Formats: sequence, C-alpha cells, structure tokens
Amino acid sequence: MIIEPKIRGFICTTAHPTGCAQHVQDQINFVKNNEKIKGAQKVLVIGASTGYGLASRIAAAYGTGAATIGVFFEKPAEGTRTATAGWYNTAAFEKTAHSDGLYAKSINGDAFSNEIKQKTIDLIKQDLGKVDLVVYSLASPRRTHPTTGENFSSALKPIGKTYSEKSINPMTGEIKSVSIEPAGDGDIENTVRVMGGEDWELWIDALQNAGVLADNALTIAYSYIGPVLTYPIYREGTIGKAKEHLEKTAALISDKLHNIGGKAFVSVNKAVVTQSSSAIPVVPLYISLLFRIMKNKNIHEDCIEQAYRLFNEHLYSGKNISTDKKGLIRIDDWEMREDVQTEVSKLWEKVNSENINDYSDLSGYRNDFYKLFGFALPQVDYKADVEIKVEIPSIS
Repeated sequence: MIIEPKIRGFICTTAHPTGCAQHVQDQINFVKNNEKIKGAQKVLVIGASTGYGLASRIAAAYGTGAATIGVFFEKPAEGTRTATAGWYNTAAFEKTAHSDGLYAKSINGDAFSNEIKQKTIDLIKQDLGKVDLVVYSLASPRRTHPTTGENFSSALKPIGKTYSEKSINPMTGEIKSVSIEPAGDGDIENTVRVMGGEDWELWIDALQNAGVLADNALTIAYSYIGPVLTYPIYREGTIGKAKEHLEKTAALISDKLHNIGGKAFVSVNKAVVTQSSSAIPVVPLYISLLFRIMKNKNIHEDCIEQAYRLFNEHLYSGKNISTDKKGLIRIDDWEMREDVQTEVSKLWEKVNSENINDYSDLSGYRNDFYKLFGFALPQVDYKADVEIKVEIPSIS
C-alpha cells in the first residue's frame, strides 16, 4: 500500500517501513564514518526502538562492535494499519546488524513488568552471560507497578501556579499564548512514579540479583534540564521533579554496584525532536529557535551525534568520566552555551506567527518530526507501493 503521514495532535498515526529503514541506515552510516570506540561489548538498551534509546543501540553496535539486546513496547502491522515506527526501526536495525555480523536480539513487551525483566535476564544468561552496559531510555506516559498493580499516569504541569507563555503549533506555524493549570493532588507523585528512577533501580536490582552484570558494568539514564525559559513547565514542573528523582537514583544505584566496581550515571542531553518533546507546550517553539542558532554555528546535533559523543568522549574516552558538580554528564553543553542561549532569548521576544520562518528553523523541526515516523527522507519514493507487514528477526 501507499503510506502517507496522518497527523493527530502531536503524533503521527502512520509509519513508513522504507523510510524508517532509511532513517536507521543514516544513523548507522554516521557511526560507521567515525572512529571506532573501545568500549562496551555486551549492551542492554531498555527503551531501544526510537530516539535516544535507538541511537544508543546503534552507537554501541557500530561504535564499539557490541552485541545488543533491545527492550521496548511496539506494535506490528495489523490489517491496513501500519506498525509503529519503533517496530520498523528495530526490524531495520536487526536486519542490518545481522548482515554485518553483529549480535542483536529484541524483546517486545511492558518493560515495567517483572515478566519482561525476567525474560531479558533469561536471554542474557542464554546468549551473553553478562552485560557491561545498561542504557535506560524509557519514555512512557503511564506505568503499572509490577508488584502492587497500581496504575500511574504522568502529568505535564507547572507546580504552584498557572503558567502562561508562547507556544506553537508546529504544523501550522501559529503562535499563541497557552495557559497550563498547576499540578493537583497526586500529579507530582504520579509523574515521579512514571518518569523517575524507580523502575531504573528495579531493573538494576533484578539484573544484579540474577548475576548478569559484568564487573565494572556501567548503567546510564537520560535526562534534560533546558533553559530558564522552559523551567516552569519542565525543570520546575512535574517532569522536573521526576528528573530530579532519576538523578538522585543514580547515586543509589552506584552504591549498590560498588561491590562489582560498577557505576550509574545520568546524561543530560540536548533538546531534540521526539514524540515526548512534541507534547510539551512551549518546547517545540524553543527547539525551532534553538535549531536555527545551533545550525548557524555548526554545532547542531541529533540523537545519533549525541549518543556517539556520549560514548566516545565520556563513557569510553579512556579517561575518568567527566561530570558537573552534581555528578551529571552534560552533553547538552553546546545547547547551554551562553552565546546560544542569549540568542534564543532575543529571538523569543521577537518571534510571532508572521515572522516565525524568519527567526526559526520550523521547517527543520517539521522534517525531524516526520523522520521519526519514516517520512521526509529524500532518498525514499513515497509514491511507491510498500509492504507494511515487516518481521523482526529475533523478536520475543
């Protein structure tokens, strides 16, 4: 069938298998064209099918030559409904990895559950013995606690008072003020339970108790801080409380891994276009302005450039892993440069619906959004008939 993008709110309800494969190949090519990294050889990526998780898996496989196991929750094609982009991404990654002689297997299911944790442990024991890097990159709006069965839903809300600021509809370019009511009872706790560090810690506990973490194993989770401009809805909002919990969890995990020489880190990454970031008011407008400035300065990075730099310059540089005073790895350093943020602030005051294309890289934002679902890749013929049912070779 011929597949076209169908946008609903901040998501695309279709995905293009050929486009997703090309997007994955482009990321693989980037890593292949850079120097090899002496690093992890057996890697588990939890949340491996899109965004930073997928980029981490590609950086590990093609940067260090690692065997990788990916865990995610994606849906295959059914009837005339396409598979999710993450399904097509994984199918393409595995096909290429296998043809290049790399071990790659995947587990599809609720990563928050004990069942998927145990299935992952069994696969590690069967095929790899132990893993020396665990990347935790889950992004979900909901979580069911694996023991109590409680359901938690996250909330994108400020804390204490209503927040009003400019925001944009990226598809139309319309800028208008949005007001978001403050978090209510339970919103903060629920968001922390979904997006904080509790599940990351449960994963590491399960892996360590099962004896499948190698000596000196590292584990890393991803976070974002961003500019003061977005603090009320992000860093000082409900999401920010969850990220603070995630960052504190790294210290707890490091203590638990001390006996095997292991350590946990949180990497603070650059703002990029993801399904998650597209859902946060104010953020798409900020990203559009940021992209223009960083591209003009030739310091723009997407997920794969960030993941490769994280592996090459931080985790496996051969030196002590560099962090800020809070123990965080900062690969958002170029975004947060004073000159970059000063220019963003100046443009923020000027930008409106009439001059948006003059002051921003809105077209770049849109292209990145479409690429998430396999669209807007110049090498792909979108008028061609494609098969939507694609198998993942090692799915379980």
